[in-house]
Amino acid sequence: MEAVEKPEETIPGNSSRLAGNPNWGTATVVGVFAGLLYGGSKEASASVSKDAEVMLKMGSTQDKREQHRLMRDAMEKRFIRVTRGSLIGGMRLGMFTASFFSLQNFLAETRGVHDVFNVVGAGSATAAVFGLIMPGSLAWRARNVLLGSVLGATVCFPLGWLQLKLMKKANEGNNDTSHHGEVTSGVGAAIERLEQQLRK
Repeated sequence: MEAVEKPEETIPGNSSRLAGNPNWGTATVVGVFAGLLYGGSKEASASVSKDAEVMLKMGSTQDKREQHRLMRDAMEKRFIRVTRGSLIGGMRLGMFTASFFSLQNFLAETRGVHDVFNVVGAGSATAAVFGLIMPGSLAWRARNVLLGSVLGATVCFPLGWLQLKLMKKANEGNNDTSHHGEVTSGVGAAIERLEQQLRK
């Protein structure tokens, strides 16, 4: 008879951080860079139509100085738009990932377990807070909070389950010892498991 799989991991008494908890600093940096790329590319693609307008204006004048001035102004405005979009996108996504992962780590430390409900709670709370700070009337913000809370929990439940399964898979061989009596790393343990499966 197979043992029933446990859906959660408990925190050992001597550890200061739960094994498998994501590092919120690293996640925030990745979120900032992803936001920079997304915001900049969105603004760059949106400025294509404005470039077409500049080309039409340039075609309507024969003066080379005026054409040069129009092109320089268009490039300056495009640079400012793309830079502003990058900074705003990086700030928004960085704040979102920082609050999400810090809430997830806080829930894991407070509850003493790392399970799907930490991810669901962090996603729901983060989406609700970001729905609250969006501009609009009080009724519109209340609607955004409710919608963000439900949507955050709905999206984060399968993501949390997937994260937990991947953590378990990665940590399967961490407690095994290698042939030399040393504890293997996650990558080393995964390679040993793959070699054992290929030998069968």
